[in-house]
Amino acid sequence: MRSVRATTTGRRIFPAKYYRESPLEQGSTAPSPAACIAEDLQEHITSPAPKAGQKIHAGLIKTGFRPDLNISIKLLILHLKCGCLKYARRVFDEMPKPTLSAYNYLIGGYLRHGLIGELLLLVRRMAISGEKLDGFTLSMVLKASTGCSTSILPRSLCRLTHARIIKCDVELDDVLCTSLVDAYVKRDQLECARSVFDSMKDENIICSTSMISGYMNRGLVEDAEDIFDQTLVKDIVVYNAMVEGFSKSVETAKRAVIVYIRMQRAGFRPNISTFASVIGACSLLTSYEVSQQVHAQIMKTESIKHVKIGSSLLDMYGKCGGIRDARRVFDEMHERNVFSWTSMIDGYGKNGDPEEALKLFSRMKEFRVEPNYVTFLGALSACSHAGLVEKGREIFESMQRDHSMKPKMEHYACMVDLLGRAGNLKEAWEFVTGMPENPNSDVWTALLGSCRLHGEVDLAKIAARELFKLKEADDRPGAYLAFSNALASAGKWENVSEIREVMKARGVSKTIGRSWVGTEA
Repeated sequence: MRSVRATTTGRRIFPAKYYRESPLEQGSTAPSPAACIAEDLQEHITSPAPKAGQKIHAGLIKTGFRPDLNISIKLLILHLKCGCLKYARRVFDEMPKPTLSAYNYLIGGYLRHGLIGELLLLVRRMAISGEKLDGFTLSMVLKASTGCSTSILPRSLCRLTHARIIKCDVELDDVLCTSLVDAYVKRDQLECARSVFDSMKDENIICSTSMISGYMNRGLVEDAEDIFDQTLVKDIVVYNAMVEGFSKSVETAKRAVIVYIRMQRAGFRPNISTFASVIGACSLLTSYEVSQQVHAQIMKTESIKHVKIGSSLLDMYGKCGGIRDARRVFDEMHERNVFSWTSMIDGYGKNGDPEEALKLFSRMKEFRVEPNYVTFLGALSACSHAGLVEKGREIFESMQRDHSMKPKMEHYACMVDLLGRAGNLKEAWEFVTGMPENPNSDVWTALLGSCRLHGEVDLAKIAARELFKLKEADDRPGAYLAFSNALASAGKWENVSEIREVMKARGVSKTIGRSWVGTEA
């Protein structure tokens, strides 16, 4: 690599290496020092270690050399590649009149580093200066609008950018259309996104995928299917968007499996994203047979080694009642994380084996896996079902003492359920009244359920009164019924009728119970 040495010989103001000492061939012209500097900077820009090129800038500053526009832009690119936004901005501000490319390079740098505020200020300065924003500039503004909190940016930013595109007569190429559709979708402005999508001349599979994801997130399944059917040339990503969208609801989970099969018949191999989504669908369907078929297919691929897939399989088998299969998957996993342990603990708890759940919870310490909030919830729930009051109390107290984790309302509700199920209603009441925060509906519902279980009408009345004061009480029809059943158990039928009338007046309806019955063909 060339070394930079400043010289003050004669009138030279460039580093000495940029002056040719050997005679030129006849008819040839010596390159100017500025051209040599630009060439040297370009070498560093394209090299894997561009930071060494910053010495050139240091040498130029020492000599007092004022770079021309070409060198300034190369210095700007160099500092951006090095991640030195401060120096890049200084070079930019020293330009007499920054060009469109200079603006775009710096805007791109701000976008990569998540400095959205600085990006928008620079775009505003660009517009005020009279420099015309091109498609690349506007696409970066749209990307910025999707990569930042909605509380920071105005909701109308996408529309303002779209208006600027029309006003400046910027050509809506594939890149700009994709950015515009994606920005509208991520801002949940699907009508505007669909308008841009429908105006596109050529099919764009990236836009199709964005539209499908947007519609699925809002539950507009038919609109998503319409886009999918319109997409003539499909790829694995667009199929994954459909499988993932269908897998979010029990009503559409079966269709996720159907699309999963169609995708393979079309010649596409499932990847990790596909498997994760279809496993989620199987979990909702609680279909043990389908779950086994999907698992068998995953075992033939490298995806089986991925911790995300392993954890998803554990959750799937836990919800399908296949706890032995879940344990086999757990034991064979190449790598386990906190989600793997939590899924296995939760699976044992929900499938009637709380003792094994608590054994696993204890083993986590041996493997130095730090439990999270959901892990503690599963362990406390297991204690509740096993009636292990002291063990549950120890686990609850260890959250803050040993793991610096402040218990959430769900953990308090679990403790109330644990104490109440064991018949310690007085202790449960004292626990609720001693909480550092006001109990929510989960806590009062847990206490109310325990009162119904043990026929404690007086305490049930107190819990119900406190519960019905809360706004979210109307979303808990089970709480009304628990109170009603507690009164019925005590023979207070007049009060039962009153509760039923209150439910009617408030528009609280009981959710119809459903059971899954598996039959062998």
